[in-house]
Amino acid sequence: MKKLLVCLVLFFGLVACNSQAQKSSISVAEFETKMQSGTYQLLDVRTAAEYQSGHLKNSLQADWNNPEQFKDRTQYLDKSKPILVYCASGVRSGNAAQYLVGLGYKEVLNMQGGLTAWKMSGKAVDANANIPQMSLDAYATATTKDPLVLVDFGAEWCPPCKKMEPVLNALLADASLKFSFVKVDGGNDLEVMKSQKVEALPVFVIYKNGKEVWRKQGVVDQAELKSLLAK
Repeated sequence: MKKLLVCLVLFFGLVACNSQAQKSSISVAEFETKMQSGTYQLLDVRTAAEYQSGHLKNSLQADWNNPEQFKDRTQYLDKSKPILVYCASGVRSGNAAQYLVGLGYKEVLNMQGGLTAWKMSGKAVDANANIPQMSLDAYATATTKDPLVLVDFGAEWCPPCKKMEPVLNALLADASLKFSFVKVDGGNDLEVMKSQKVEALPVFVIYKNGKEVWRKQGVVDQAELKSLLAK
C-alpha cells in the first residue's frame, strides 16, 4: 500500500511538472499578442551572431549557451515584469525560461517553435541594417579632439546597457559637466571593440587629453561617473 502511494505521488508530481512546462510555452499567435501589449520584457537567448542575422523588434539578447554572459545580463531584467523568451526552435528558450523561473521571475513564457515557427507563420523580423563600422581613425579622432571624453561601449539589445541609459542621459543633460560623449555600437563596431580589448558589454572609458585614465565594465553608479567627469 505504501509503495502504491509513493508511486501515485511521483506520478502526479510528474504530471504537474509537465503541465507547468506546457503552460510556460505558448503559440506564435499568443506570443505576438503578448508582445503587442507592451507589458512584457522580450529576451532573445540565441548567440550574438544569430541575433544580428534577424531578431524580434525591441528584444534584448543574452546567449543561453554562454552561462557567464547569460547570468550577467539577465540579472538586470525587471523581476516585477513578465518575460517573453525565444530562440531558434524553442529548446534553448525553454531551458532559459525554467532557469529564470527558478530565480524568482513570476511569469516567463517561451515561444513554441522559436523564431523558425515565427518566420514560417509569415511574420517579419528585424535585421541590422548594413551600417558602416566605426573606423579606428574615427575612434582615435573622437577620443582626442576634446580634453575630456566619455566612451560608452554598449548595444540596444544588452540588458545592463539599457539599464545605464537613464544614467547617461542624466549626465549628458547636466550643464555643470563639460565632456564629449562617444558611443561605440558593441554589435556593429567590431574593429574598434577588438582594438580596445572590449569583450563584454557595457564598458565605459574616460579619456583626458587623449589618454585613457579610467575604465570599468558593467553597470556604473551615476554619482561615480559624475565625480570622475567633474574632476
